[in-house]
Amino acid sequence: MRSWPDVDRVLALVRRTLLWVFGLQVVIAVTMSLVDSYRRRGKKSKPFPLTSPHAVQIGESSVTTYTFGKDLYADMLAAIEGAQRQILFETYIWKGDATGERFKTALAAAAARGVEVYCIYDGFANLVVSPVFKRFPSSMKVLRFPVYAAGWRFFDLRRYGRDHRKILVVDDTVGFVGGYNIGDAYETEWRDTHVRITGPGVWDLKRAFADFWNLHRRRRIRHSERPLLLETASQWEPRIRVQRNVPRLWMFPIRSMYLEAINRSSKNVWLTTAYFIPDQDFVDAMKAAARRGVDVRLLVPLKSNHIVADWISRGYFSQLLDAGVKVLRFKGAMVHAKTATVDGTWSTVGTANIDRLSLQGNYEINVEVIDAGLAAQLETIFRADESNCVPLTKGEWETRDLHRKFTEYVLAPLRPLL
Repeated sequence: MRSWPDVDRVLALVRRTLLWVFGLQVVIAVTMSLVDSYRRRGKKSKPFPLTSPHAVQIGESSVTTYTFGKDLYADMLAAIEGAQRQILFETYIWKGDATGERFKTALAAAAARGVEVYCIYDGFANLVVSPVFKRFPSSMKVLRFPVYAAGWRFFDLRRYGRDHRKILVVDDTVGFVGGYNIGDAYETEWRDTHVRITGPGVWDLKRAFADFWNLHRRRRIRHSERPLLLETASQWEPRIRVQRNVPRLWMFPIRSMYLEAINRSSKNVWLTTAYFIPDQDFVDAMKAAARRGVDVRLLVPLKSNHIVADWISRGYFSQLLDAGVKVLRFKGAMVHAKTATVDGTWSTVGTANIDRLSLQGNYEINVEVIDAGLAAQLETIFRADESNCVPLTKGEWETRDLHRKFTEYVLAPLRPLL
């Protein structure tokens, strides 16, 4: 029988081994990120296919799709400049560059002429933004979502989500939501997708903003403790629904929304995402759909702005290719869109990536639409993007270098963290 000192030595060895393995993963990840950042310095994205803004009428609402930042920003700024009563503006990244200044100036001007202006931005995502830029006029109500929101409740996992949402609502007339952050690079160099909504579909976006503001306003802003009260209609727009992940309330419906749509598919599932690091149940749903004859296509960046996420996502490719899923890699530029269409009827556009942080960690918002017209438009956009993609073949993937397989294997345990 082994003595207690022997058991202690074994346990100590196991602990040291686990720490060494985890440390190796972190060192590799950090090194890869630094090297990739150095290599990308000064490099510009290459031209990519563009799709002009296109409006689709859905009941009493209208939904316009944007795939180029310059078109989107022009309409967002026009809406801000035309505001009469209220502006609700929320973004994950708000760069202090020329584009960021344009938005800040337009919002401040609206507040100066008497419009109620509420702004939310994520503190962690904007750590590198100059503190000078983050000084706003007192006429603007600004909530900086804190870098660390748990306080003394460090054990409460509900308080660690980032605010990854991007919303703009002006008066009761127009709302914008999608993947675009605010900054120069996003205006012309990134391929993303946003939608503009008018009509009853705007009301749920207003509620989403107000609920977040009221949940986090205490001790975060320099204004009174009054909640943000909105007068919105109570009826539902049956074909446009807003799905919100709210970590504080342990609500994560966006993952369920995706799984339900994929599991019900019979013809096609076309999915675009910036980062693909799902849980195994999500992968299994895609594989099952492909095996029953559904045309399943996954469009991701050939090289994203997060090289570690790229390497980790590649660990899923073998399963997907074996099941018949088509993997398409967007070349020359960063594709940051978060969209999907199923069977020419169901669509979603929003802020949630297909990774653990978005589906089970962060504050996110996606619009879910049941409408053939919008699905057809998103399929047109998908085909345009596909024309700029490099398909990944099973043969190419199986013959990749040994060092690539080793790196994928070593980084795989980091999946739950991303």
